[in-house]
Amino acid sequence: MALDGLCLSAISRQISENYIDARVEKVSQPAKDAIVLTLRFRGGSKKLLISAGAMGARLHFTEAQIENPQTPPMFCMLMRKHLSGGRLIGVRQLGFDRVLFLDFEVLNELADKVTVTLCVEIMGHNSNIILINSDGKIIDAIKRVNAEVSSVRLCLPGVKYELPPQQDKKNLLEIDKNELKSDLLSFGDVNLSKALLSLYSGLSPLLCREIAFYASKGSDMLCSELNKDAIDRIFFFVTQISSFLKEPQPTMLCDQSRTPKEFSFMPIRQYGHNMISREFESVDELLDSFYSEKDRLERVKQKSGDLLKTVVNISDRIARKLENQRLDLKKCEDKEKLRRYGDIIYANLSFIEKGASKAVLTDFYDENTPQVEIALDPRLTAAQNAQKYYNEYRKADTAEKMLTSLIKSGEAELLYIDSVFDSLTRAASESELSAIRAELFDAKYIRKKPDKKQIKTSIPYLKYTSSDGFTILCGRNNMQNDKLTLKESAKGDIWFHTQKIPGSHTVVLTEGKAVPDSTLEEAAIIAAFNSKARSSTKVAVDYTEIKNVKKPSGAKPGMVIYETFKTAIVTPDEELIKKLVSK
Repeated sequence: MALDGLCLSAISRQISENYIDARVEKVSQPAKDAIVLTLRFRGGSKKLLISAGAMGARLHFTEAQIENPQTPPMFCMLMRKHLSGGRLIGVRQLGFDRVLFLDFEVLNELADKVTVTLCVEIMGHNSNIILINSDGKIIDAIKRVNAEVSSVRLCLPGVKYELPPQQDKKNLLEIDKNELKSDLLSFGDVNLSKALLSLYSGLSPLLCREIAFYASKGSDMLCSELNKDAIDRIFFFVTQISSFLKEPQPTMLCDQSRTPKEFSFMPIRQYGHNMISREFESVDELLDSFYSEKDRLERVKQKSGDLLKTVVNISDRIARKLENQRLDLKKCEDKEKLRRYGDIIYANLSFIEKGASKAVLTDFYDENTPQVEIALDPRLTAAQNAQKYYNEYRKADTAEKMLTSLIKSGEAELLYIDSVFDSLTRAASESELSAIRAELFDAKYIRKKPDKKQIKTSIPYLKYTSSDGFTILCGRNNMQNDKLTLKESAKGDIWFHTQKIPGSHTVVLTEGKAVPDSTLEEAAIIAAFNSKARSSTKVAVDYTEIKNVKKPSGAKPGMVIYETFKTAIVTPDEELIKKLVSK
């Protein structure tokens, strides 16, 4: 989902209304295609993130803790030279183009006041951040564009700044109903959403689909199918867009696994119950949350890729071994028949001819089938054939016991690996990934020893505070789960874990006080959210006092047993979790 011109307009309006006269206190460049301006204003300061990344070009205030390189890049040094101490005096956007101009009043080398403009171009792979002097010439750009890259528009120091090539599109908010009708009908048998995207500036594909969804009362339609009712509905929707630009209702759409997928400055209805809708107080909060989560997922995905591959391979190997062992165990189901055949042969030794390959004998075990045919080895005597069946019975009996033990052990190992996989999918930092890597090394699943410098043994537990004021701790991985449950919790503390589902150990620190039901419910929701069942509903969560939780000898990290417990049925609630997180 790209930031469209209408959403950029809402951001521009917010900056104009709240941050004019703010001064540039600090300039940093955390990535090669992104800068952060710390703006100081009456009442505090805020960080304005400006990114020209191909997949995430944007501009918004952020609360995220952004790590900066030890040595600032050259573009960052140049920005500091020209913008530090500068005063924001204006924000401009041409129509609904995805180009925003931030004007700063600064002092030049002669201590004269001049205007320097920071131009933010949000255009996919061609996005850029350009610093322009008062004469309209480029001081520098975060992405320099020479003649080899583009013969149409250069972006180099000293070159006169030119706007990106303009698209021949109209402003949807400035046309009347008759013009709207004429424009759309001219497209004939073209989908309405595609026609809207081609005709009008500032609209994203998402918003075009939403307009078409509203106009057709639930689906896309062809322009040739438009009638008066549909035109009226489109025109009404346009008035709604104008209202939401003035008073945005920022909305994020997530899939069922709560992965961010789309965002808009207004509510989106086209997905129905297929998407989870989240509302925010401001467009800044929306974009900050959307891209922070996107960046986190991508960063963790890249850094955990090898671990995930290793864990999946281990899981597959264990699963294949278990399947073979279960097949072998199934073969042992007939072991009693082998013993019975030995007994029947011994009871009928005098009736078996020497050298016979089979014998039909009386089966005193089965009243319904008095006769049974038993295969024999003609090279052996009758007694030796009986002994052969006894030997096969003993082998099958031993194999059954061994296979039962191996399968039980394999299932426990598979459950452990599943819990490691769950921890990996929820890991939010490189430190957590390093801790999981160390855990796998200690368990001899990987050979490469982790770098001690990367392992931070002091990673804190996930910490929450219930609405009743009780502290709730949650382990980030299996090693932390063991430490929290077995070493650092008091006997009267209350322990939570999803029933038969991998997840984190969660503990309410009671401090000897009675715990109200509201805290118990919140702790259960926390346990469900920090588990493999995060995106599920009606999750069963067991809870009991810590004194009832034991660790079997030789059990894998994070594996415990308990017999006395109660069960709560809850649904993970991300919004509640955010409210309960301890600052």
